[in-house]
Amino acid sequence: MSKLINEIESSQLKNDVPHFNPGDTVVVNVKIKEGNNERIQAFEGVVIARRNRGLNSSFTVRKISHGEGVERVFLIHSPIVKDITVKRRGDVRRAKLYYLRDRSGRSARIKEKVGAKRRKFEKAIEEAAAAKAAE
Repeated sequence: MSKLINEIESSQLKNDVPHFNPGDTVVVNVKIKEGNNERIQAFEGVVIARRNRGLNSSFTVRKISHGEGVERVFLIHSPIVKDITVKRRGDVRRAKLYYLRDRSGRSARIKEKVGAKRRKFEKAIEEAAAAKAAE
């Protein structure tokens, strides 16, 4: 029975999920259905928790909106989640950053991983060179 469940779940997993960890700042594009029309809404914030359970994997994103903390839990492989973009790599020592709920302002800041900006810059240069070569 378990083998059959694993086979069905593996066919429903997304392949284009980027690698991200707690502490990273991500932009999650989510499909929102309002009446008849469907639109995509971006939710940007810091990943404070990640739960790896195959098809049931999820992550929690926290942001401050109008001075109020907002947390949202997303299923990684859900069809509602259009795509996930990592904007910034955070340098943290914990797997769950629930302590950020009690902090605000400067004390809630997360250091950026050393070398993350450089790799991002080098990647942008490579993409620009590839685009120029394609012309």
